[in-house]
Amino acid sequence: MERRKSNRGGHVNSAFDSNLDEPPIYEETEFSNDEHRMVRPSVISAFGHDTLDRVPNIDFYRNAGSVSGHRAVRPSLQELHDVFQKNGAISVPETVTDDGEGSEGTPSDDLESAAPIDVNKGAVKFGWIRGVLVRCMLNIWGVMLFIRLSWVFGQAGWGLGIVVIALSCVVTTITGLSMSAICTNGVVRGGGAYYLISRSLGPEFGGSIGLIFAFANAVAVAMYVVGFAETVVDLLKEYAHLMVDEINDIRIIGCITVVLLLGISVAGMEWEAKAQIVLLVILLVAIVNVFVGTALPPTEDKKSKGFFGYKTKIFMENFTPAFRNGETFFSVFAIFFPAATGILAGANISGDLRDAQAAIPKGTLLAILITGITYLAVALCVSGTVVRDATGNTTDIVTSGFPCNGSSVAACELGYNFSSCATEPCKFGLMNNFQVMTMVSGFGPLITAGTFSATLSSALASLVSAPKVFQALCKDNIYKALHFFAKGHGKNNEPIRGYILTFIISVAFILIGNLNTIAPIISNFFLASYALINFSCFHASYAKSPGWRPAYKYYNMWLSLLGALLCCVVMFVINWWAALLTYGIEILLYIYVTVKKPDVNWGSSTQAVTFVSAVSNALSLSGVEDHVKNFRPQILLLTGSVRARPALLDLAHSFTKNYGLCLSCEVLMGPRSEILPEMNNGMEKNQQWLNKTKRKAFYAAVACDSFREGAETLLQASGLGRMKPNTLMIGFKKNWRTAEKEAVQSYVGILHDAFDFEYGTVVLRMNQGLDVSHLVEAEEEMLKAAKEQQALDNEMMPNGGKARGLFRKSRHSSQQVLTTRVSVCGPPPPQVAKMNERLVEASGQFKKKQPKGTTDVWWLFDDGGLTLLLPYILTTRKKWKDSKLRIFIAGQPGRTEIDKQEMRSLLHKFRIKCSDITVIDDIHIKPTDDNLKKLEDMIEPFRLHEGSKGRDQAEGIQKEYPWKITDAELSSFEEKTHLQVRLNELLQEHSKSANLIVLSMPIARKGSISDFLYMAWLDILTKDLPPTLLIRGNHKSVLTFYS
Repeated sequence: MERRKSNRGGHVNSAFDSNLDEPPIYEETEFSNDEHRMVRPSVISAFGHDTLDRVPNIDFYRNAGSVSGHRAVRPSLQELHDVFQKNGAISVPETVTDDGEGSEGTPSDDLESAAPIDVNKGAVKFGWIRGVLVRCMLNIWGVMLFIRLSWVFGQAGWGLGIVVIALSCVVTTITGLSMSAICTNGVVRGGGAYYLISRSLGPEFGGSIGLIFAFANAVAVAMYVVGFAETVVDLLKEYAHLMVDEINDIRIIGCITVVLLLGISVAGMEWEAKAQIVLLVILLVAIVNVFVGTALPPTEDKKSKGFFGYKTKIFMENFTPAFRNGETFFSVFAIFFPAATGILAGANISGDLRDAQAAIPKGTLLAILITGITYLAVALCVSGTVVRDATGNTTDIVTSGFPCNGSSVAACELGYNFSSCATEPCKFGLMNNFQVMTMVSGFGPLITAGTFSATLSSALASLVSAPKVFQALCKDNIYKALHFFAKGHGKNNEPIRGYILTFIISVAFILIGNLNTIAPIISNFFLASYALINFSCFHASYAKSPGWRPAYKYYNMWLSLLGALLCCVVMFVINWWAALLTYGIEILLYIYVTVKKPDVNWGSSTQAVTFVSAVSNALSLSGVEDHVKNFRPQILLLTGSVRARPALLDLAHSFTKNYGLCLSCEVLMGPRSEILPEMNNGMEKNQQWLNKTKRKAFYAAVACDSFREGAETLLQASGLGRMKPNTLMIGFKKNWRTAEKEAVQSYVGILHDAFDFEYGTVVLRMNQGLDVSHLVEAEEEMLKAAKEQQALDNEMMPNGGKARGLFRKSRHSSQQVLTTRVSVCGPPPPQVAKMNERLVEASGQFKKKQPKGTTDVWWLFDDGGLTLLLPYILTTRKKWKDSKLRIFIAGQPGRTEIDKQEMRSLLHKFRIKCSDITVIDDIHIKPTDDNLKKLEDMIEPFRLHEGSKGRDQAEGIQKEYPWKITDAELSSFEEKTHLQVRLNELLQEHSKSANLIVLSMPIARKGSISDFLYMAWLDILTKDLPPTLLIRGNHKSVLTFYS
């Protein structure tokens, strides 16, 4: 922390003073990642001295685009830790301003980055009563309350009827508790159930359930409107005023109703909320009307229809179930439960709530309580006043001496004989008359009005919910084809396009849909949403992520899991084929989103559980000793930047893809102040490139003073537990003869270090070379120039380059930036261009399918089997299936067939197939003079030639050039040196046309063989050959023939 002289309160810390009456003076700065931000000078903090540090403030924790241009940025660790600037100026970023990049529809254009609506600009925001409680109650109080509730209690009796209502309330209450926990774990934006599920479980679950949930709400509009239209048509029939016929009248009335509801919705949320209040008043009056009616004394007509007022005998008779016509408890429950599926009505407009975190839990749970009690109270009142069967005939009076038995004992004791209902169907009573509520009410038409209110309020809630959820889904751009519907209009960002789509779907189903068939599917869609909300709460709790800190504490993870299972069970209870269809659609959408991989990161519990599982599995693995049967190459790959050596990366990826660990590593050398920012910025960039190009590998980088020191660090510290590299893979140093001696010593030293740390070692050589970093840099430079040119063109055009029609941008735009770049860099000479072309072609060699040919394995030394295992792994890959294995081994003259048979037997035991085995029995022959001359010319610049000098002179030269090749060294290792030359001759003879050569790598004994002689061995051994892999295992078995 730097200190500067204080001016005794002359400035105020912006993070400490929340008022900021006077605007701060900003200056512009540029950061290493090309990000331009506005900064303000440091200020006197609450600590009494001048410092860059800031006190905690909510503005530091906002999302990057949530409050465009107003998110505060705390000073970075580098800004606090780096060397103090000489001029003494201290500055710190204060806000971030959007750079304008990214078009509408990019994955970043999601709900997280949308600027919240300013309530002071006239946007309508609801509290928990109007926004959640009223909507949920209206959605839960459906036509079931007035039409089918009496039938449910008639079939199940009030004993099991209470169980039906209680079980429904248990499912919805658990879901409400889970939803409350999720809602209070962070700011809730628009999107309702979709938002909650997607931010908890990720875009795969959220995207799949969001689409079917929005569709379910759209079709539910049609269902509720048809229910309203049917009631109206029944009234028209009663008074003989049908317009056309029954079915067409339903269609006409339904379409007119949807148009009116659409008008209310499009007019704005304020109008829709007022309409909901009016409907709630009507509904409450209708409910009170039922209670009042049951307390009034019954007329003779009502008695003949089964209504006798409150009677204990009737109440007790209706206690036991009396299932008829194949009905069971589960079928009755399936009919009632959809009435309870309105608990998301408030959450679905979460974007229009003043405080969604507080409103959704309070309003939803209270709505469940009130509606549950209402259903129970109405049902018990009817069960205590109306018998199950009645004829409706006022003359069916019990005569004196008539025995009271059978199913109508209570009615008989009250003076009515309904025994005929046991043999022939009756039209009245709980079991037969769906208009029981109208009969028992104080004023019948109010029940009809209540039915109208229940259907219209539910239809209106669904008509608002569907577009809101759909808009949130489209804004996240999970389904790119649907982004058209993300646009909002007006002060409330109303989804007008979504309203029109919902209207079209509703009208279509009113006109052509078989709603009796579709109804169970819609109920299952809602239940699937409930199940995932419960599972989201369980999953987040199970992951134990530190970010899971819901303010609402009255939940339990196992209760949430129970709720999810109950929802799944209820889905099958309602309709088994609809449940299967729901799961099928959801799985297909899940697979689609997974394959598309939307570029969003919401910190889902799925990520948290994946991390926990990975740590757990890694710990479990660390407790198990390695076994040869489970050996797989775990490669530490020295590629530099991930794009620098594509051929090396592609071949390593072929060894490890999906089955092993591959670390693409880079050593950055230079002053720490320069390379650390480069390394930190490159970490995510390189890993993203690997992911984007589907390379199953990790990127790692270290900053060190030397290449060998960095590689040594990677060799020792890379990996985690058993998941650590066991094989070093590196490219051959092609320029070793022209490189600095320190670079050669560092390269050979890395190979020595790999052997010391018991790594298997793999060296790849390609004649064209491996390093394409200079071409990558040139490409990036051209892309940067093209962007600058585009920016320049946009500045020269009106409206930022967005002109249309006659003002469309000219195709012959200014080329000054590109011209400047080209003139500075200049095109490469033809020879260099041709070399680059061959290099690019060779760099993609292992990315494409290999032609028919062979992979020649020269297994000369037993290194534990790695030289054989790696090429075998290649044969299991699709790209290499046409490249057959050929095995070459060294043998003694006269034993060729015996050696071949022994190798064939060994390969058979290893279960490794090969197309041919060749025994080389003339390795010991001296190489030709021409090839020896090539070797001598290769090492001539690095020889000491001390033998031709005097002793004192020779000793002096040897001390001055200890790294050079001595005559004594050449003499001592003459046979081994000649062996490398001879092997190259044999490789030229037998494997010149192979797709890949795999060859046992010679080892240089430390302290005996100089670095330059060893490089000469590797060079002459692999010279002028197809791509060649030099492999040396760590001499521990990686193959076994035991089971």
